[in-house]
Amino acid sequence: MAAVESDPMKLPGPWEDGYVVERQHTLSSDFLGHDSLSNPQFDTKRSELGEFVFRLKNRNDKSTVDSIADTAVEFVTGWAPPIDMIVPIPPSRKRPYQPVIEIAKAIGVRLQKLVSESPIKKIKETPELKDVFDYGPPTKLLEGAFEADGTVVAGKDILLVDDLYRSGATAMIVAKTLLNAGAKSVRMLAMTKTRTRT
Repeated sequence: MAAVESDPMKLPGPWEDGYVVERQHTLSSDFLGHDSLSNPQFDTKRSELGEFVFRLKNRNDKSTVDSIADTAVEFVTGWAPPIDMIVPIPPSRKRPYQPVIEIAKAIGVRLQKLVSESPIKKIKETPELKDVFDYGPPTKLLEGAFEADGTVVAGKDILLVDDLYRSGATAMIVAKTLLNAGAKSVRMLAMTKTRTRT
């Protein structure tokens, strides 16, 4: 599969540099009513890359990985950051197949870079931030939730990869944890970004 059109956006954070490959995961979402089980139904339109990420995360459609990775690599090739190691953000939900890890591995193969899950581990259970609405700064919920292996990350230029960027709280805490463990630099790359909830 080939790379698809994207609209990158710079991401502010504790990293040296960071981007989301496609700034709009969802283009529009119109409420249609409720189904026979009273579940709300929506007519949702996504960007092309957003649709691929949705299908991978929510429909377990592994056929989308190549297009997601090809699009990410096309962007990274133009960006040209120094990379010693690619590290996927630790998944927030346990699944038999972890989309963010598969995307990171596919990017690593294409860039011929080491991909490692071992440098950062989640050591404290936290709620999924997308399900939490009654808190202050989201990073407060994640303090002390991750641990980095300094023997692995010390002196390394790390590309941190996520599939879907929401508040950025998890990415920010993970980046700080890696830097505190001695990483030379951390750069952030997310595939798509959700619209800000208002």
